[in-house]
Amino acid sequence: GRRDACTAQRQAAQDAMTAAPAQPVDVLETPGLVRRLAAFAYEGVLLFGVVMIAGYLYSSLTQQRHALQGQTGLQAFLFVVLAIYFSWFWSHGGQTVAMRAWHIRLVAHDGKPVTQARALVRYLACWIWFVPALASAALAGLHSAAQIFVLMSVGVVTYALLALAHPERQFWHDALCGTRLITWRPPA
Repeated sequence: GRRDACTAQRQAAQDAMTAAPAQPVDVLETPGLVRRLAAFAYEGVLLFGVVMIAGYLYSSLTQQRHALQGQTGLQAFLFVVLAIYFSWFWSHGGQTVAMRAWHIRLVAHDGKPVTQARALVRYLACWIWFVPALASAALAGLHSAAQIFVLMSVGVVTYALLALAHPERQFWHDALCGTRLITWRPPA
């Protein structure tokens, strides 16, 4: 009875998330910049747990005894773990947990679901949020966590504001990858 109803409801919600939007592409609403940045910040909080578990797994498997031992291997491992995390969520329903909380969904530019290959390309392109600030910190010889945090924050806000110059208010890595963020609420 109740268990079957819950299972059916869960399946209907999952089917709705994986289905292409019923609306034409030209009426899909782009979420506001503040909401997208709030989802971005929330994603960072959630990723803290993912990175902690992955780091623990890596250090256990490699018998890492010191934080600087195997640092490059750990960074490469985390890069791959995050690629799997994002490409899986984006290609299976178009939403990470943070995106679901803020009613944001990733779709292909034509409004259809994103393929795993396109999601992986988007993951790689998303590093444009951080690479300029990290490269600037390295070139300037900054080592203070506070200085790097400020530089990264300025870089992220600057890049986010560039979306205002896009005709559809999309981020430029989405334009490059043929994807777009839309406002999406599950059907009642």
